[in-house]
Amino acid sequence: MRFEVRVEVRLREGVADPQGQTIERSLPHLGFAGVSGVRVGKSIRFVVEAADEAAARAEVEDMCARFLTNPVIEDSEVTLTEAAPVG
Repeated sequence: MRFEVRVEVRLREGVADPQGQTIERSLPHLGFAGVSGVRVGKSIRFVVEAADEAAARAEVEDMCARFLTNPVIEDSEVTLTEAAPVG
């Protein structure tokens, strides 16, 4: 089976987010008042082949722990959807 994968990565609570802070400070100057708690992350998307959803999820979680994220300072959320057939 093929699965479309989306991994949302964000800094853990308590870890400084200078990019988010810069955005938050800048928004009022651009006329966007009332915005707070800005945090910046990244989204990683790809397709993975696996026997079933549980196997795909386990593989992606391993990828996150070993390569896609820094588990010391980042959290990740994995979303899997069955990919459309090829062809």
